[in-house]
Amino acid sequence: MLEWKLNLILLQSMWLCIAWQTLVVGATLQVPGDYATVAQAVSAAKNGDTIEITAGQYSRGIIATINTNNLMIKGVGGRAHLNATGVHIPNGKAILVTTGNNITLQNIEFSGAKVPDDNGAGIRHEGGVLTVKNCYFHDNENGILTSNQGTSGELVVENSEFNHNGLGRAGYTHNIYVGHIGRFVFQYSYSHHATHGHNLKSRAEKNYILYNRIMDEESGNASYQIDLPNGGLSFLIGNSVHQGSNAENSTMISYAAEGASNPIQEIYLSGNTLVNDRHIGYGVRLSGSPLAYLHNNIFDNLSSAVSGTPTSFTANLTGSSSGFVNRQKYDYQLTSTSPARDRGEVPGVFHGFNLLPIKEYRHPLQSVTRKSEGQVDIGAFEFSGSVPPPPGQGTPTIPATQLLLKENK
Repeated sequence: MLEWKLNLILLQSMWLCIAWQTLVVGATLQVPGDYATVAQAVSAAKNGDTIEITAGQYSRGIIATINTNNLMIKGVGGRAHLNATGVHIPNGKAILVTTGNNITLQNIEFSGAKVPDDNGAGIRHEGGVLTVKNCYFHDNENGILTSNQGTSGELVVENSEFNHNGLGRAGYTHNIYVGHIGRFVFQYSYSHHATHGHNLKSRAEKNYILYNRIMDEESGNASYQIDLPNGGLSFLIGNSVHQGSNAENSTMISYAAEGASNPIQEIYLSGNTLVNDRHIGYGVRLSGSPLAYLHNNIFDNLSSAVSGTPTSFTANLTGSSSGFVNRQKYDYQLTSTSPARDRGEVPGVFHGFNLLPIKEYRHPLQSVTRKSEGQVDIGAFEFSGSVPPPPGQGTPTIPATQLLLKENK
């Protein structure tokens, strides 16, 4: 009898172990292969599964709503391009609608999303936590659009590009538009050439905009480069931001212009480079009465660095002789004679977040560790002393390996 009971316990333990491994690991579903379309794979997926989409262009069976949790969908062998140009979107929202929690989308291209109410998107995020990595959004009415989820919603975007999203009229559609959610993280990414809208707009309660390239460049006609219409606890660290001659608004970064409705009204800008080519340009426009700390930033060729009254404006460089490697090619690394060298100050820690930049954006869509010797330099880059590559050939890249916020805790 004892032996029988021991065998039963052993058998139960084995089944529990198998069940746990299934929950943790999940199955891998392949498109094409196991399933002919993305929509079929999404419909069949269970919590914890992975969907692999072979690189290539897809237009049939690409519209889907993801309501499973802990799901990974990724392109393999290159980016999988979900092209909705001319495709009817029956959900009236987006190519992919996410309603589940802990979903990761990686190495996927989204284009051509249009719906009758002019608010179509590559991704419509309506669930808990969504992470987007190494994805490309272009020629949609919105790149990513989120619903108003409250504090439970979270969006993390890394190493991704947003290009020419926007309807092209009215200015209500954007490269990326984050609604009322708890937290938004945007890092190591490139948002540019939004069509009449903003290159980045977020109503999130907490915003971490870190080490990005956000630009109009030569032909861009975006409105704001960064719009935080309801304020919020916002950290902007190590970004390169450019306002072009065709920009439709004189302000580059706008804070609380539509009402300071988020619980915390604080904005921190540290180690950013803002460059203006518009005939009139303002760096940061503050509305309401936020705590606003601006440290170690370059404000190049602006009519005014700040509109409104900052709480602290320390060790910033203004004017039009910032000593960039190649201003015309948007390479804002510093030359050896730049007045930004060794002029910064240690900015401090707020809400447990260190304002001292520890990374630098490297084009395209990568980051490197920011190295510092002696006094910190002003702006998004620390002078390295290395010879820059010829114009148009980019810069060396090192893959980002972990979420930056973990490094700042």
